Order: sequence, then C-alpha cells, then structure tokens
Amino acid sequence: MNENSSNSLAVALFSEILTNDQLIRNRLSRVLPKGMEISHFSVLNHLARSGGERSPAQLAKSFHVTRGAMTNTLSKLEWAGYVHIRPDWDDARRKMVAISPAGRQARDAAIAAIAPMISELVGELGDENVRATLPVLRELRAKLESE
Repeated sequence: MNENSSNSLAVALFSEILTNDQLIRNRLSRVLPKGMEISHFSVLNHLARSGGERSPAQLAKSFHVTRGAMTNTLSKLEWAGYVHIRPDWDDARRKMVAISPAGRQARDAAIAAIAPMISELVGELGDENVRATLPVLRELRAKLESE
C-alpha cells in the first residue's frame, strides 16, 4: 500500500470514528434521565463497576480529562447526591470519591434508559459484526493510551 492510500485509509478510519462518536453522544444525551450528562453517567458507571473509592486525580487520568474538568463533574454529582467526597485519611490534601446509593440508582436508571437503544443498534449491525469490530477498536484504544 502506498503512502497516499495509507493516509486516505487512516483519514477515513478517524472520520468514521469521530462521526460515530458524535452520533452516539447525541443519541445518549436524548435518552439519559433528565439532567444527567454523558460525563456524569460515565463517572457513575466507572465508580459502580470499579466498586471502590477513587481520587479525583485517578478519575481524571482514567477519563483523559484535566483535574479541573473532573472537579467540575464531581461537584455536580456531589450536589445531586450521586457521590460522596471525603478527605483522604492518609493525606488531607487529597480527596476520595465514592458512588452513593442515590448515584447507583441514577446509574441503573441511565443504563435502563440507554440499553434499548444500544441493543437495537447491535441487533441491526449483527452480533458477528460487533464481535469482529471490538478487537480492532480495543487495539486502537490501547495504542492511543500508550502515547
């Protein structure tokens, strides 16, 4: 494959990924419970799945956002009662974040709201196509995270 066709392939791949990202975010925003943003759901889902406390810095690193952006999201989640933020007992300069029971309920409600949309899309694409696509997307993510 020559350099031009290789560049065209790369541009086509990233164009598709970026367009899909935008379309998925638009659909998710429409079906998430009122007042919940994608960033809120993402943090609640991460905390629920990880089953423990995380520092704001750890969360910022996990989501590849600035500490300021994560602090903003966490402030909104704390205000809504979805997370508990406490001082780190070992280092008073740091804080620790845990999902609250209300946050778990909000996350479960969000999953219930988005599951039909996701299932419909996967059904239309076909399980086999989705299974074939996942390894490539995971490998791409791993390469992007290692840089």
